Amino acid sequence: ILATRRNRKDIGQQELAESIEKVILGPERRSRVINENEKKIVAYHEGGHALVAAALPNTDPVHKVTILPRGRALGYTMVLPENDKYSTTRSEMQDQLAYMLGGRAAEEMIFHDPTTGASNDIEKATSVARKMVMQFGMTERLGAIKYGAESGEVFMGRDMGHGREYSEEVASAIDEEVRAFIDVAHHEAYEILAENRDVLDALVGELLEKETLNREEIERIFQPLNRRP
Repeated sequence: ILATRRNRKDIGQQELAESIEKVILGPERRSRVINENEKKIVAYHEGGHALVAAALPNTDPVHKVTILPRGRALGYTMVLPENDKYSTTRSEMQDQLAYMLGGRAAEEMIFHDPTTGASNDIEKATSVARKMVMQFGMTERLGAIKYGAESGEVFMGRDMGHGREYSEEVASAIDEEVRAFIDVAHHEAYEILAENRDVLDALVGELLEKETLNREEIERIFQPLNRRP
């Protein structure tokens, strides 16, 4: 038993973090070959996420940024909360939307030619914005009313054909409010990146060199960052 314990590799924070990332995102794919131009695009995309998150007051701290592929992702930015949270304010959700769209905004600002890599970000942001409008009553125009029935599995007593419970006018208003949340978030993300272009370039430079940055390295790079009040 003692010999086994001596030969056994101790499990620390690094191994724990690796396990969590593997479950959430899939295995790391170092064998996947990415050309230099695409690697640069990924670096600016992930850098955009990280910088916008760090500049906004209601987002979680950035713990890791990497351009190493994992699962289907070519790179990823990890933000983690400092404390447990059980509710979310509208301001916090608006900042989350800007963070989600930071990668797309960075691609547009640097390359003037967005890629398909932002499709998952757009899907998540649209889902959050729609919930803000339809479930959480976070718009003055539509008020604190829940629109639409919960989706779920069909079972006895539930009508499979049960659909929308609001008019075409309300549906149009919902679409406009969702679009407004997305547009404001995208604009804020773009503004933050433009204000901090030198910091973004510095972050991308280190990402291309090291491929993965931890929280301490990110905080050092972000020291001159112009943060939103």
